Formats: sequence, structure tokens, C-alpha cells
Amino acid sequence: MSFYSVLFVSPTVDDWIPGYLNAVTALVERHGGKYLARTASHERLEGEGEDAAVRVIIEWPSRESALAFMKDADYAPHLEARTAGSTSHHFLIEGKDDVE
Repeated sequence: MSFYSVLFVSPTVDDWIPGYLNAVTALVERHGGKYLARTASHERLEGEGEDAAVRVIIEWPSRESALAFMKDADYAPHLEARTAGSTSHHFLIEGKDDVE
């Protein structure tokens, strides 16, 4: 069963971004993840709330893969930099339909 990380990220400072992108892409791939979207091109179709600068969707082969990525010691400094330099929200969503 696939899982999806859905992130809303609004940088508050930009200095962490150059070191983050390539390193974290490699770590995502190491854990079997694949970026489906990483973009500032998005629009709200419904609802109200905070508008993020960037929306990210990562597909994972399993919940365990996503959690292993999050707990990877190599990711820790990048996670710390992102959370210190942005307002971020990260959701892990199971790829299933519970409303059938």
C-alpha cells in the first residue's frame, strides 16, 4: 500500500534551501520515495486558511519507508534547518479509500 507525504512549506529564511534540495532528494530516493510534486504552482479551489509558498507530494512504498526517512540520522540536520527556516506542515496519508 502506498503512502503519501503532503507538505505545505513557507520559508521564513532562504539560507537552508540550497543545501536541502539535493541532499534530501537523495535521501528520499534512498528510502524508496518519489517526488510527485514539488512546486509553487498551486491554487486554492475550496476553503480558507494559510497559503503555503510550496506544496510537496512524495509517494512512499510503505508507511515504514516514510517513517524510516523521517528518522534517518542523515536527514536530521536538514529537517532541523527546514523547521527552523520555515513554517511547515507535513501529513502522511495512506493511499486508500475509507469511504467506499
